[in-house]
Amino acid sequence: MMVIDNTGNRINPTVITGSPAAARPVRTGRPDAGQGTAAVSFDSILRQKQRENEGIKFSRHAEYRLQSRNISLTPAQKEKMKEAVAKAETKGVKDTLILMDDLAFVVNIRNRTVITAVNSNELKENVFTNIDGAVII
Repeated sequence: MMVIDNTGNRINPTVITGSPAAARPVRTGRPDAGQGTAAVSFDSILRQKQRENEGIKFSRHAEYRLQSRNISLTPAQKEKMKEAVAKAETKGVKDTLILMDDLAFVVNIRNRTVITAVNSNELKENVFTNIDGAVII
């Protein structure tokens, strides 16, 4: 069927079948913009779980300090230190001072690495720099 408009032009009528494209939502696998802001990504959850299973590492400098100062940590002390790191991490601390018994440790939270260790003899009149938090256990 052909239609002629009032100016003499021929117009072919459009044939519509099915539903319009706008009526069908497009699924991308991603949350909507409003929903994605509050959602936690899989990657962040995975990293958090991996950190929970990791122990505390010691830098070469910290290992040297432990040896030279005759500091040995028991498994219970290492577990306390791991808990202190977790507490500091929940507060958003990047580098923390952990005071435990008569010992002090500076720990990088992101890497879960002890940077240095100090015993009670050297704690007196000592200044700790480049830390943004402290955990006393």
